[in-house]
Amino acid sequence: MKKASKFEKFAARCWNLLNEGKPFTPIFTIGTMILFAFFSKSDWTVLAVSFVTIIPFLILYFIYDFPLFLRNFLWIPLIAYLLIWGEISYTLWLFAISLYFFFTVFFWGTLYYHLRIGTTWWNFTRFWKLVLKNSDSTSGNAQEQLPKVLLLLSLWYIHYSMLMDGVTFTSLSWIQIITFFGATWLFAFVLHRYLFDWKPEPIENYTENVSPSEHAVNDKVIVIVIDGMRKERFEEANTPFLDKLRLEGTEYANMETVYPARTVVCFSSMFTGTYPFEHGITSNMVWKLGIKVESIFDSLRKVNKKGRLLGIAHLVDAMGDDVETVTAVMHNDEADRNIIERAKKIMAEQDPELLIAQLISTDQTGHSRGVLYDEYIQKIEEADRLVEEFVGWLKDNGKMENTTLMICADHGQADGIGGHGHLDEGERYVPFIMNGPTIKRNHLVKEKHSLVSMAPTIAYLLGAPYPSHSRGPVLQEAMRSEGNNE
Repeated sequence: MKKASKFEKFAARCWNLLNEGKPFTPIFTIGTMILFAFFSKSDWTVLAVSFVTIIPFLILYFIYDFPLFLRNFLWIPLIAYLLIWGEISYTLWLFAISLYFFFTVFFWGTLYYHLRIGTTWWNFTRFWKLVLKNSDSTSGNAQEQLPKVLLLLSLWYIHYSMLMDGVTFTSLSWIQIITFFGATWLFAFVLHRYLFDWKPEPIENYTENVSPSEHAVNDKVIVIVIDGMRKERFEEANTPFLDKLRLEGTEYANMETVYPARTVVCFSSMFTGTYPFEHGITSNMVWKLGIKVESIFDSLRKVNKKGRLLGIAHLVDAMGDDVETVTAVMHNDEADRNIIERAKKIMAEQDPELLIAQLISTDQTGHSRGVLYDEYIQKIEEADRLVEEFVGWLKDNGKMENTTLMICADHGQADGIGGHGHLDEGERYVPFIMNGPTIKRNHLVKEKHSLVSMAPTIAYLLGAPYPSHSRGPVLQEAMRSEGNNE
Protein backbone atom coordinates (compact mmCIF):
# COMPACT_ATOMS: atom_id res chain seq x y z
CA MET A 1 0.00 0.00 0.00
CA LYS A 2 1.35 3.45 -0.92
CA LYS A 3 2.25 5.98 1.72
CA ALA A 4 0.69 9.42 1.53
CA SER A 5 2.94 11.50 -0.72
CA LYS A 6 4.14 15.01 0.12
CA PHE A 7 1.68 16.30 -2.45
CA GLU A 8 -1.20 14.41 -0.81
CA LYS A 9 -0.32 15.87 2.60
CA PHE A 10 -0.24 19.35 1.08
CA ALA A 11 -3.49 18.73 -0.82
CA ALA A 12 -5.19 17.46 2.35
CA ARG A 13 -4.35 20.70 4.14
CA CYS A 14 -5.61 22.75 1.20
CA TRP A 15 -8.83 20.74 1.05
CA ASN A 16 -9.47 21.44 4.73
CA LEU A 17 -9.65 25.13 3.87
CA LEU A 18 -12.74 24.28 1.81
CA ASN A 19 -14.06 21.50 4.02
CA GLU A 20 -13.90 23.17 7.44
CA GLY A 21 -16.72 25.67 7.89
CA LYS A 22 -14.71 28.52 9.42
CA PRO A 23 -12.26 29.09 6.55
CA PHE A 24 -14.87 28.13 3.94
CA THR A 25 -17.22 31.02 4.77
CA PRO A 26 -14.78 33.84 3.90
CA ILE A 27 -13.26 31.92 0.97
CA PHE A 28 -16.64 31.23 -0.59
CA THR A 29 -17.97 34.73 0.08
CA ILE A 30 -14.94 36.47 -1.40
CA GLY A 31 -14.86 34.07 -4.33
CA THR A 32 -18.54 34.71 -5.06
CA MET A 33 -17.98 38.48 -4.89
CA ILE A 34 -15.10 38.28 -7.34
CA LEU A 35 -16.95 36.06 -9.80
CA PHE A 36 -20.08 38.21 -9.62
CA ALA A 37 -18.06 41.37 -10.18
CA PHE A 38 -16.21 39.76 -13.09
CA PHE A 39 -19.36 38.68 -14.91
CA SER A 40 -21.04 42.06 -14.30
CA LYS A 41 -17.90 43.96 -15.40
CA SER A 42 -17.72 45.90 -12.16
CA ASP A 43 -15.22 48.40 -10.86
CA TRP A 44 -12.60 46.41 -8.95
CA THR A 45 -11.55 49.36 -6.83
CA VAL A 46 -15.12 49.88 -5.66
CA LEU A 47 -15.39 46.15 -4.94
CA ALA A 48 -12.29 46.26 -2.73
CA VAL A 49 -13.44 49.39 -0.87
CA SER A 50 -16.95 48.02 -0.23
CA PHE A 51 -15.44 44.76 1.02
CA VAL A 52 -14.23 46.66 4.11
CA THR A 53 -17.84 46.89 5.37
CA ILE A 54 -18.11 43.12 5.88
CA ILE A 55 -14.70 42.37 7.39
CA PRO A 56 -16.02 42.54 11.00
CA PHE A 57 -18.75 40.03 10.11
CA LEU A 58 -16.19 37.67 8.56
CA ILE A 59 -14.26 37.82 11.83
CA LEU A 60 -17.43 37.21 13.83
CA TYR A 61 -18.33 34.10 11.84
CA PHE A 62 -14.78 32.81 12.17
CA ILE A 63 -14.91 33.12 15.95
CA TYR A 64 -18.42 31.75 16.53
CA ASP A 65 -19.52 28.36 15.21
CA PHE A 66 -23.33 28.47 15.62
CA PRO A 67 -23.41 24.67 16.05
CA LEU A 68 -26.45 22.35 15.90
CA PHE A 69 -29.69 24.18 16.78
CA LEU A 70 -27.88 27.51 17.12
CA ARG A 71 -27.67 27.64 13.33
CA ASN A 72 -31.42 28.37 13.31
CA PHE A 73 -30.60 31.74 14.88
CA LEU A 74 -28.39 32.68 11.91
CA TRP A 75 -31.50 33.72 9.98
CA ILE A 76 -32.31 36.47 12.52
CA PRO A 77 -29.46 38.84 11.48
CA LEU A 78 -30.44 38.27 7.85
CA ILE A 79 -34.07 39.16 8.64
CA ALA A 80 -32.84 42.21 10.57
CA TYR A 81 -30.83 43.27 7.53
CA LEU A 82 -33.97 43.08 5.35
CA LEU A 83 -35.93 45.15 7.87
CA ILE A 84 -33.21 47.82 8.09
CA TRP A 85 -32.03 48.11 4.48
CA GLY A 86 -34.88 46.33 2.70
CA GLU A 87 -32.89 45.69 -0.43
CA ILE A 88 -31.40 42.54 -1.91
CA SER A 89 -30.03 41.49 -5.28
CA TYR A 90 -32.00 38.44 -6.35
CA THR A 91 -29.47 37.86 -9.09
CA LEU A 92 -26.63 37.76 -6.55
CA TRP A 93 -28.61 35.49 -4.20
CA LEU A 94 -29.45 33.06 -6.99
CA PHE A 95 -25.85 33.10 -8.20
CA ALA A 96 -24.50 32.39 -4.68
CA ILE A 97 -26.99 29.60 -3.92
CA SER A 98 -26.35 27.95 -7.29
CA LEU A 99 -22.59 28.21 -6.82
CA TYR A 100 -22.85 26.76 -3.30
CA PHE A 101 -24.82 23.70 -4.39
CA PHE A 102 -22.58 23.23 -7.41
CA PHE A 103 -19.55 23.13 -5.10
CA THR A 104 -21.04 20.87 -2.41
CA VAL A 105 -23.21 18.52 -4.48
CA PHE A 106 -21.34 18.20 -7.76
CA PHE A 107 -17.71 19.20 -7.15
CA TRP A 108 -17.37 17.74 -3.65
CA GLY A 109 -20.10 15.11 -3.41
CA THR A 110 -19.64 13.73 -6.93
CA LEU A 111 -16.35 14.63 -8.66
CA TYR A 112 -14.16 14.72 -5.53
CA TYR A 113 -15.48 11.48 -4.04
CA HIS A 114 -15.40 9.72 -7.41
CA LEU A 115 -11.75 10.60 -7.98
CA ARG A 116 -10.69 9.96 -4.38
CA ILE A 117 -12.61 6.87 -3.28
CA GLY A 118 -14.49 5.69 -6.35
CA THR A 119 -18.10 6.64 -5.60
CA THR A 120 -20.52 6.56 -8.50
CA TRP A 121 -20.93 9.50 -10.88
CA TRP A 122 -24.57 9.51 -9.74
CA ASN A 123 -23.69 10.30 -6.12
CA PHE A 124 -25.23 13.78 -6.48
CA THR A 125 -28.70 12.18 -6.53
CA ARG A 126 -28.27 11.43 -2.81
CA PHE A 127 -25.65 13.97 -1.77
CA TRP A 128 -27.94 17.01 -2.08
CA LYS A 129 -30.19 15.55 0.62
CA LEU A 130 -27.19 14.93 2.87
CA VAL A 131 -26.07 18.56 2.48
CA LEU A 132 -29.50 19.78 3.59
CA LYS A 133 -29.51 17.48 6.65
CA ASN A 134 -25.90 17.85 7.73
CA SER A 135 -25.48 19.43 11.18
CA ASP A 136 -21.71 19.65 11.34
CA SER A 137 -19.95 23.00 10.91
CA THR A 138 -18.40 22.19 7.55
CA SER A 139 -18.90 23.64 4.11
CA GLY A 140 -21.45 20.88 3.55
CA ASN A 141 -23.88 22.32 6.11
CA ALA A 142 -26.36 24.28 4.00
CA GLN A 143 -28.44 25.37 6.99
CA GLU A 144 -25.41 27.10 8.48
CA GLN A 145 -23.50 28.32 5.45
CA LEU A 146 -26.36 29.83 3.42
CA PRO A 147 -27.64 32.36 5.98
CA LYS A 148 -24.06 33.44 6.71
CA VAL A 149 -23.13 33.85 3.07
CA LEU A 150 -26.38 35.57 2.06
CA LEU A 151 -26.03 38.13 4.86
CA LEU A 152 -22.38 38.83 4.03
CA LEU A 153 -23.09 39.20 0.32
CA SER A 154 -26.15 41.41 0.93
CA LEU A 155 -24.21 43.75 3.21
CA TRP A 156 -21.40 43.94 0.69
CA TYR A 157 -23.65 44.49 -2.32
CA ILE A 158 -25.78 47.29 -0.89
CA HIS A 159 -22.70 49.33 -0.02
CA TYR A 160 -21.02 48.37 -3.28
CA SER A 161 -24.11 49.70 -5.12
CA MET A 162 -24.02 52.95 -3.14
CA LEU A 163 -20.38 53.50 -4.03
CA MET A 164 -21.08 52.71 -7.67
CA ASP A 165 -23.85 55.34 -7.58
CA GLY A 166 -21.37 58.00 -6.48
CA VAL A 167 -21.71 57.92 -2.69
CA THR A 168 -18.31 58.41 -1.09
CA PHE A 169 -16.85 55.89 1.33
CA THR A 170 -16.99 58.35 4.25
CA SER A 171 -20.63 59.17 3.44
CA LEU A 172 -21.85 55.62 3.92
CA SER A 173 -24.27 55.11 6.83
CA TRP A 174 -21.51 54.16 9.25
CA ILE A 175 -23.60 54.64 12.40
CA GLN A 176 -26.14 52.20 10.99
CA ILE A 177 -23.41 49.75 9.94
CA ILE A 178 -21.61 49.88 13.29
CA THR A 179 -24.85 49.56 15.25
CA PHE A 180 -25.93 46.55 13.21
CA PHE A 181 -22.51 45.00 13.58
CA GLY A 182 -22.46 45.58 17.36
CA ALA A 183 -25.95 44.15 17.79
CA THR A 184 -25.00 41.05 15.79
CA TRP A 185 -21.87 40.50 17.89
CA LEU A 186 -23.88 40.90 21.11
CA PHE A 187 -26.49 38.48 19.76
CA ALA A 188 -23.81 35.89 18.96
CA PHE A 189 -22.14 36.33 22.34
CA VAL A 190 -25.37 35.85 24.29
CA LEU A 191 -26.33 32.77 22.28
CA HIS A 192 -22.98 31.09 22.85
CA ARG A 193 -22.78 32.18 26.49
CA TYR A 194 -26.16 30.81 27.53
CA LEU A 195 -27.21 28.21 24.95
CA PHE A 196 -23.95 26.57 23.87
CA ASP A 197 -23.74 24.39 26.97
CA TRP A 198 -23.49 20.74 25.88
CA LYS A 199 -19.71 20.33 25.63
CA PRO A 200 -18.22 17.68 27.97
CA GLU A 201 -16.60 19.09 31.08
CA PRO A 202 -12.83 18.48 30.98
CA ILE A 203 -11.23 16.44 33.75
CA GLU A 204 -9.57 18.94 36.06
CA ASN A 205 -6.70 16.86 37.46
CA TYR A 206 -3.88 15.05 35.76
CA THR A 207 -3.95 11.24 35.82
CA GLU A 208 -3.78 10.17 39.43
CA ASN A 209 -6.17 7.26 40.02
CA VAL A 210 -3.39 4.70 39.54
CA SER A 211 0.35 5.20 39.97
CA PRO A 212 2.35 4.47 36.82
CA SER A 213 3.33 0.83 36.60
CA GLU A 214 7.03 0.18 37.15
CA HIS A 215 6.76 -3.05 35.21
CA ALA A 216 4.86 -3.69 32.01
CA VAL A 217 1.55 -5.49 32.40
CA ASN A 218 1.57 -6.42 28.71
CA ASP A 219 4.21 -6.98 26.07
CA LYS A 220 2.13 -5.24 23.44
CA VAL A 221 -0.99 -3.13 22.96
CA ILE A 222 -2.85 -3.16 19.64
CA VAL A 223 -5.41 -0.39 19.03
CA ILE A 224 -7.76 -0.53 16.07
CA VAL A 225 -9.77 2.65 15.54
CA ILE A 226 -12.74 2.17 13.22
CA ASP A 227 -13.00 5.80 12.24
CA GLY A 228 -16.50 7.27 12.40
CA MET A 229 -18.30 4.12 13.59
CA ARG A 230 -21.64 5.22 15.03
CA LYS A 231 -22.50 3.23 18.13
CA GLU A 232 -26.15 2.47 17.37
CA ARG A 233 -25.29 1.39 13.83
CA PHE A 234 -22.55 -0.87 15.20
CA GLU A 235 -25.18 -2.54 17.38
CA GLU A 236 -27.37 -3.09 14.32
CA ALA A 237 -24.57 -4.58 12.21
CA ASN A 238 -23.68 -8.27 12.02
CA THR A 239 -20.25 -8.27 13.70
CA PRO A 240 -19.64 -11.76 15.14
CA PHE A 241 -15.93 -11.26 15.86
CA LEU A 242 -16.28 -7.91 17.62
CA ASP A 243 -19.21 -9.35 19.57
CA LYS A 244 -16.97 -12.22 20.64
CA LEU A 245 -14.23 -9.79 21.72
CA ARG A 246 -16.57 -7.85 23.97
CA LEU A 247 -18.12 -11.05 25.38
CA GLU A 248 -14.65 -12.34 26.22
CA GLY A 249 -13.38 -8.95 27.35
CA THR A 250 -14.60 -5.64 28.79
CA GLU A 251 -16.95 -3.23 27.09
CA TYR A 252 -17.35 0.42 28.05
CA ALA A 253 -20.99 1.22 27.31
CA ASN A 254 -20.69 5.00 27.75
CA MET A 255 -17.34 5.99 26.31
CA GLU A 256 -17.46 9.66 25.37
CA THR A 257 -15.44 11.35 22.67
CA VAL A 258 -13.99 14.86 22.99
CA TYR A 259 -15.14 18.22 21.67
CA PRO A 260 -14.92 19.11 18.84
CA ALA A 261 -15.34 15.56 17.58
CA ARG A 262 -13.09 15.88 14.54
CA THR A 263 -10.69 13.09 13.57
CA VAL A 264 -7.37 14.87 14.16
CA VAL A 265 -8.68 16.40 17.40
CA CYS A 266 -9.90 13.03 18.66
CA PHE A 267 -6.67 11.19 17.83
CA SER A 268 -4.65 13.95 19.48
CA SER A 269 -6.73 13.67 22.65
CA MET A 270 -6.80 9.87 22.65
CA PHE A 271 -3.03 9.59 22.47
CA THR A 272 -1.99 12.52 24.67
CA GLY A 273 -4.65 12.00 27.34
CA THR A 274 -5.75 15.61 27.30
CA TYR A 275 -7.96 18.16 25.53
CA PRO A 276 -7.60 20.64 22.67
CA PHE A 277 -7.00 23.58 25.03
CA GLU A 278 -3.76 21.82 26.05
CA HIS A 279 -2.58 19.82 23.06
CA GLY A 280 -3.45 22.66 20.66
CA ILE A 281 -5.28 20.73 17.89
CA THR A 282 -8.74 22.27 17.62
CA SER A 283 -9.95 21.04 14.21
CA ASN A 284 -8.83 19.03 11.19
CA MET A 285 -7.47 22.32 9.88
CA VAL A 286 -4.15 22.44 11.75
CA TRP A 287 -2.72 25.94 11.50
CA LYS A 288 0.41 25.16 13.51
CA LEU A 289 1.79 21.66 13.01
CA GLY A 290 2.45 19.39 15.96
CA ILE A 291 0.87 18.86 19.36
CA LYS A 292 2.05 21.04 22.24
CA VAL A 293 2.34 18.26 24.83
CA GLU A 294 3.81 14.78 25.15
CA SER A 295 2.12 11.88 23.41
CA ILE A 296 2.03 8.19 24.27
CA PHE A 297 4.83 7.76 21.74
CA ASP A 298 7.04 10.14 23.74
CA SER A 299 6.24 8.18 26.91
CA LEU A 300 7.22 4.89 25.29
CA ARG A 301 10.52 6.32 24.08
CA LYS A 302 11.42 7.08 27.72
CA VAL A 303 11.44 3.32 28.43
CA ASN A 304 13.04 2.37 25.10
CA LYS A 305 9.82 1.13 23.55
CA LYS A 306 8.29 1.92 20.20
CA GLY A 307 4.83 2.92 19.06
CA ARG A 308 3.49 3.47 15.55
CA LEU A 309 0.30 5.10 14.34
CA LEU A 310 -0.91 3.88 10.96
CA GLY A 311 -3.31 6.44 9.51
CA ILE A 312 -4.18 8.97 6.84
CA ALA A 313 -2.18 12.08 5.99
CA HIS A 314 -4.20 14.40 8.27
CA LEU A 315 -2.71 12.74 11.36
CA VAL A 316 0.83 13.79 10.43
CA ASP A 317 -0.18 17.38 11.19
CA ALA A 318 -0.57 16.43 14.85
CA MET A 319 1.68 13.42 15.49
CA GLY A 320 4.46 14.01 12.97
CA ASP A 321 7.01 11.24 12.46
CA ASP A 322 5.19 8.81 14.73
CA VAL A 323 2.66 8.33 11.92
CA GLU A 324 3.01 5.72 9.21
CA THR A 325 0.87 7.35 6.54
CA VAL A 326 -1.42 5.59 4.13
CA THR A 327 -2.84 7.18 1.02
CA ALA A 328 -6.53 8.02 1.21
CA VAL A 329 -6.77 8.18 -2.58
CA MET A 330 -8.02 4.69 -3.40
CA HIS A 331 -11.29 2.91 -3.97
CA ASN A 332 -13.18 2.75 -0.69
CA ASP A 333 -13.70 -1.01 -1.08
CA GLU A 334 -9.93 -1.48 -1.02
CA ALA A 335 -8.89 1.02 1.68
CA ASP A 336 -9.31 -1.01 4.88
CA ARG A 337 -7.96 -4.19 3.27
CA ASN A 338 -4.78 -2.33 2.28
CA ILE A 339 -4.45 -0.78 5.74
CA ILE A 340 -4.64 -4.20 7.39
CA GLU A 341 -1.98 -5.53 5.02
CA ARG A 342 0.23 -2.57 5.88
CA ALA A 343 -0.38 -3.19 9.60
CA LYS A 344 0.84 -6.78 9.17
CA LYS A 345 3.97 -5.50 7.47
CA ILE A 346 4.71 -3.02 10.27
CA MET A 347 4.30 -5.72 12.92
CA ALA A 348 6.47 -8.16 10.96
CA GLU A 349 9.28 -5.71 10.18
CA GLN A 350 9.26 -3.24 13.09
CA ASP A 351 7.48 -5.22 15.84
CA PRO A 352 6.49 -2.14 17.91
CA GLU A 353 5.13 -2.54 21.42
CA LEU A 354 2.22 -0.29 20.43
CA LEU A 355 0.44 -0.30 17.10
CA ILE A 356 -2.53 1.96 16.38
CA ALA A 357 -4.31 1.34 13.08
CA GLN A 358 -6.99 3.62 11.67
CA LEU A 359 -9.60 1.93 9.46
CA ILE A 360 -11.15 4.64 7.28
CA SER A 361 -13.80 3.08 5.05
CA THR A 362 -16.69 3.34 7.53
CA ASP A 363 -16.07 7.05 8.01
CA GLN A 364 -15.64 7.70 4.29
CA THR A 365 -18.86 5.88 3.51
CA GLY A 366 -20.72 7.97 6.08
CA HIS A 367 -19.39 11.18 4.55
CA SER A 368 -20.04 10.22 0.95
CA ARG A 369 -23.20 8.12 1.20
CA GLY A 370 -24.74 8.86 4.62
CA VAL A 371 -24.89 6.83 7.83
CA LEU A 372 -28.51 5.71 7.68
CA TYR A 373 -28.10 3.61 4.55
CA ASP A 374 -27.09 -0.04 4.06
CA GLU A 375 -23.65 0.85 2.65
CA TYR A 376 -22.60 2.20 6.05
CA ILE A 377 -23.62 -1.00 7.86
CA GLN A 378 -21.76 -3.05 5.25
CA LYS A 379 -18.52 -1.18 5.96
CA ILE A 380 -18.81 -1.89 9.70
CA GLU A 381 -19.31 -5.56 8.90
CA GLU A 382 -16.30 -5.48 6.57
CA ALA A 383 -14.21 -3.96 9.37
CA ASP A 384 -15.31 -6.82 11.65
CA ARG A 385 -13.99 -9.41 9.19
CA LEU A 386 -10.71 -7.56 8.70
CA VAL A 387 -10.12 -7.18 12.45
CA GLU A 388 -10.72 -10.93 12.83
CA GLU A 389 -8.19 -11.64 10.08
CA PHE A 390 -5.59 -9.31 11.61
CA VAL A 391 -5.95 -10.72 15.11
CA GLY A 392 -5.67 -14.24 13.66
CA TRP A 393 -2.47 -13.21 11.88
CA LEU A 394 -1.09 -11.77 15.12
CA LYS A 395 -1.83 -15.05 16.94
CA ASP A 396 -0.23 -17.13 14.20
CA ASN A 397 2.91 -15.01 14.49
CA GLY A 398 3.12 -15.18 18.29
CA LYS A 399 2.20 -11.55 18.92
CA MET A 400 -0.97 -12.00 20.99
CA GLU A 401 0.32 -14.06 23.92
CA ASN A 402 0.50 -11.12 26.33
CA THR A 403 -1.24 -8.41 24.33
CA THR A 404 -4.18 -6.15 25.09
CA LEU A 405 -6.44 -5.36 22.18
CA MET A 406 -8.46 -2.13 22.09
CA ILE A 407 -11.23 -1.65 19.52
CA CYS A 408 -12.97 1.72 19.37
CA ALA A 409 -14.17 4.61 17.25
CA ASP A 410 -12.73 8.10 17.49
CA HIS A 411 -16.18 9.65 17.12
CA GLY A 412 -19.62 8.70 15.88
CA GLN A 413 -21.46 10.22 12.95
CA ALA A 414 -24.70 12.15 12.67
CA ASP A 415 -27.23 12.19 9.86
CA GLY A 416 -26.52 13.99 6.63
CA ILE A 417 -22.95 13.87 5.33
CA GLY A 418 -21.89 11.69 8.24
CA GLY A 419 -21.41 14.92 10.15
CA HIS A 420 -19.29 14.98 13.29
CA GLY A 421 -17.84 17.77 15.34
CA HIS A 422 -20.44 19.33 17.61
CA LEU A 423 -21.73 16.14 19.29
CA ASP A 424 -25.04 15.83 17.52
CA GLU A 425 -27.09 12.65 17.97
CA GLY A 426 -24.93 9.67 17.01
CA GLU A 427 -21.59 11.41 17.58
CA ARG A 428 -20.99 11.63 21.32
CA TYR A 429 -20.67 8.02 22.54
CA VAL A 430 -18.51 5.48 20.75
CA PRO A 431 -17.98 1.72 20.86
CA PHE A 432 -15.06 0.75 23.10
CA ILE A 433 -13.82 -2.80 23.77
CA MET A 434 -10.76 -4.14 25.60
CA ASN A 435 -9.68 -7.76 25.31
CA GLY A 436 -6.62 -9.70 26.41
CA PRO A 437 -5.16 -12.03 29.02
CA THR A 438 -5.05 -9.28 31.68
CA ILE A 439 -8.53 -7.92 30.87
CA LYS A 440 -11.71 -9.03 32.67
CA ARG A 441 -14.00 -11.35 30.74
CA ASN A 442 -17.68 -10.67 30.07
CA HIS A 443 -17.50 -7.37 31.94
CA LEU A 444 -19.63 -4.31 31.19
CA VAL A 445 -18.72 -0.86 32.52
CA LYS A 446 -21.77 1.40 32.49
CA GLU A 447 -20.25 4.50 34.09
CA LYS A 448 -19.30 7.34 31.74
CA HIS A 449 -15.67 7.51 30.67
CA SER A 450 -13.72 9.59 28.15
CA LEU A 451 -11.41 8.69 25.30
CA VAL A 452 -8.71 10.79 26.99
CA SER A 453 -8.19 7.71 29.18
CA MET A 454 -6.61 5.80 26.32
CA ALA A 455 -3.10 7.28 26.55
CA PRO A 456 -2.61 6.73 30.30
CA THR A 457 -4.13 3.25 30.08
CA ILE A 458 -1.74 2.27 27.29
CA ALA A 459 1.16 3.76 29.26
CA TYR A 460 0.16 1.77 32.34
CA LEU A 461 -0.14 -1.49 30.41
CA LEU A 462 3.27 -1.04 28.77
CA GLY A 463 5.10 0.16 31.89
CA ALA A 464 5.72 3.70 30.64
CA PRO A 465 5.21 7.05 32.40
CA TYR A 466 2.02 8.90 31.64
CA PRO A 467 2.27 11.62 28.98
CA SER A 468 3.08 15.01 30.52
CA HIS A 469 -0.46 16.43 30.43
CA SER A 470 -2.49 13.23 30.65
CA ARG A 471 -5.79 13.88 32.47
CA GLY A 472 -7.77 10.74 31.78
CA PRO A 473 -7.94 8.15 34.53
CA VAL A 474 -6.50 4.72 33.78
CA LEU A 475 -9.28 2.30 32.79
CA GLN A 476 -8.61 0.04 35.75
CA GLU A 477 -12.19 -1.29 35.82
CA ALA A 478 -11.23 -3.50 32.88
CA MET A 479 -8.12 -5.01 34.49
CA ARG A 480 -7.97 -8.23 36.41
CA SER A 481 -6.58 -8.05 39.86
CA GLU A 482 -3.86 -10.55 40.71
CA GLY A 483 -5.38 -13.98 41.03
CA ASN A 484 -8.73 -12.85 39.65
CA ASN A 485 -9.57 -14.55 36.35
CA GLU A 486 -13.10 -13.26 35.95
